[in-house]
Amino acid sequence: MDLSVSKESFNQYLQFEKRFSNHTLVAYTNDLVQFFSFLEKTYEIKTIEEINHTIVRSWIVSLMEQNITPRSVNRKITTLKTFYKYLLRQQLITENPMLKIQSPKTSKRLPVFVEKEKMDLLLDVVDFGKDEEGQRNKLIIEIFYNTGMRLSELINLKVANIDLFSFQMKVLGKRNKERIIPFGRELKNEIQNYIKTKKDLPNEYLFETQKGKKLNPPTVYAVVHNYLSQVTTIDKKSPHVLRHTFATHMLNNGADLNAIKELLGHANLSATQVYTHNTVEKLKNIHKQAHPKA
Repeated sequence: MDLSVSKESFNQYLQFEKRFSNHTLVAYTNDLVQFFSFLEKTYEIKTIEEINHTIVRSWIVSLMEQNITPRSVNRKITTLKTFYKYLLRQQLITENPMLKIQSPKTSKRLPVFVEKEKMDLLLDVVDFGKDEEGQRNKLIIEIFYNTGMRLSELINLKVANIDLFSFQMKVLGKRNKERIIPFGRELKNEIQNYIKTKKDLPNEYLFETQKGKKLNPPTVYAVVHNYLSQVTTIDKKSPHVLRHTFATHMLNNGADLNAIKELLGHANLSATQVYTHNTVEKLKNIHKQAHPKA
């Protein structure tokens, strides 16, 4: 089977059956393009049947030699594993070369988060301005911090899916999975005030441009980066950091790990357990500062 043909059918499978997001589709497509380019240039391979585990392994070695991080290499390996599972399912191949491929080890990185005192400073002291844009920017920060939702979920948040009476909102997460996120009275008031004071009421999405289109990711990222820069010196100042902050503060205040998992929309508990490391580090610091023999 021709490489390009297999790539197109795989993309359709990801889009219509797996229902991957556009972001994930682009990542998987780019990984396959890079892999196929390597095959053609290095081995002059043009069909799927010619590929074996030795060839796949040589591509991984070439990536490592280019100083691509193990984390990025592992993501590319995941792409190939998904690709070959699809080919087997479609009976386009009889052997899976990925069964003999081992992923490089990665160092575990603790989630970066903003300390509670810094978040209090941001939301209670920093001046966002009284105009419509200022209210919008503060509400963006508030929603990220109060709900732990993803950037894509905030951008696609529809007014119709916010139930102010029941203090909950419905978001569309990864793989188009819906979940309900509760929120408090303070955020309810913020949302109500924002909608009331807007010159043009939102047509569909809570956050829209002047042309009635939903905000794009760079705009939201810039807002978060700008305001976090005013209260913290951490390297990463992104919407995802506010998601980490939400989870860490919830855990530090006694929230059940399974509850945090559901709120974040994680598929399994292992993805949520990474936040327990921050709690352990906090306990270590407290012990070091308070114990006379530490």
